[in-house]
Amino acid sequence: MPASTEAPTRVGAVSPASAASASVDSRLTPGGPGYRRMSFALFLAGVATFALLYSTQALLPLISGDFGVAASEASWTVAAATGGLALFVLPMSALSERFGRRTVMTASLAVAVTVGLLVPFAPSLTALVVLRAVQGAALAGLPASATAYLAEEVRPKALVTAIGLFVAGNSVGGMSGRVITGWVAQEWGWRVAVGVIGAIAVACAVAFRLLLPAPKHFVAGSLRPRVLLGTVRGHLGDPLLRRLYAIGALFMTVFGGVYTVIGYRLTEAPFSLPQGIVGSIFLVYLVGTVSASTAGRLVGRLGRRGALYAAGGTTATGLLLSLAGSLWLVLLGLILITGGFFAGHAVASSAVSKTATHGRAQASALYQSAYYIGSSAGSTVGALAFHAGGWTGTVGVGLLAVLGVVSITVLGTRAARAEQRVATV
Repeated sequence: MPASTEAPTRVGAVSPASAASASVDSRLTPGGPGYRRMSFALFLAGVATFALLYSTQALLPLISGDFGVAASEASWTVAAATGGLALFVLPMSALSERFGRRTVMTASLAVAVTVGLLVPFAPSLTALVVLRAVQGAALAGLPASATAYLAEEVRPKALVTAIGLFVAGNSVGGMSGRVITGWVAQEWGWRVAVGVIGAIAVACAVAFRLLLPAPKHFVAGSLRPRVLLGTVRGHLGDPLLRRLYAIGALFMTVFGGVYTVIGYRLTEAPFSLPQGIVGSIFLVYLVGTVSASTAGRLVGRLGRRGALYAAGGTTATGLLLSLAGSLWLVLLGLILITGGFFAGHAVASSAVSKTATHGRAQASALYQSAYYIGSSAGSTVGALAFHAGGWTGTVGVGLLAVLGVVSITVLGTRAARAEQRVATV
């Protein structure tokens, strides 16, 4: 992959943006030059990230059979990747503050796709889990750096839409990865399936690096631990950011649990579906693509908290429908869960970028860390709940997480009203 040509502006120096007239906003806007290239590049990065991160999720029944392990053990191939990302997203965001968003994203993708080509040759479950953890750690450079890049390079009014398109790339990557692996694995096994995903991710990574415009508004920060810790403390001290981090984690707990276990439910009685059909169930991710990309309009109509209530209610309705014994009702439930999740995630993550006025990469990294901790927790707890109580147990975990989202949003609504009362006194 070509070496980065990013040339960050040093702290205290005049950036290209500040050198221009103060009345001219040179940041990207829909319809403007470079916006489509930027959107498509980050869309492809989102595709590669989710395709790699969840490449084993639809294959868990086959992995269980190959290695002779239970669902709760096989689920670690998902939890290790999301856990590695959660642990390393903050350090990687610090590197992006110093060396640039595009540089870190390029390096992260390069390492992740290289590991992706090694995953099919894992000789044991332990080796597979280790490789997946390394892959997740490498992918940590993408989410926080991408949202920080967008916050710096895109005009504020277009930010929710731009981040929604990146999240839509996540949904397409998650969908295509699972559908492709399902059909390929049915014919040639799970190892060939994850190898195909690795090759697709390589193509996405190369196209991303060639298309993404060089940043014009990046100002290099410091790698000094004291400065970084001060920034992190400041973000964690903000009540609104704390609420948004918790909401992201809880939404992902639902999503991680449902999609880690759904393959086991559909391959078992009474559905007994073949692996290819189970993989095709993930086509419902297209609903997430639409809901994420239209999140900006949802916020415009309902406000941020109203949009979060709508996303939580949609997700809870989907969970309850999925309890039915009818395959069509289960599918409808998955559609609602997916649409609600991606809308809520797009709203919460864009709100983090808007709320943070400094250290945006760290603010986004803390959100991503909470988000993927939720994914790891959902994968593990959802699998354990399925082992103990079947699909009803997994749904119960999801409903508790949605209740947490609604409760936190209610607290945010009350806090906003209290601030308004004080301001009018």
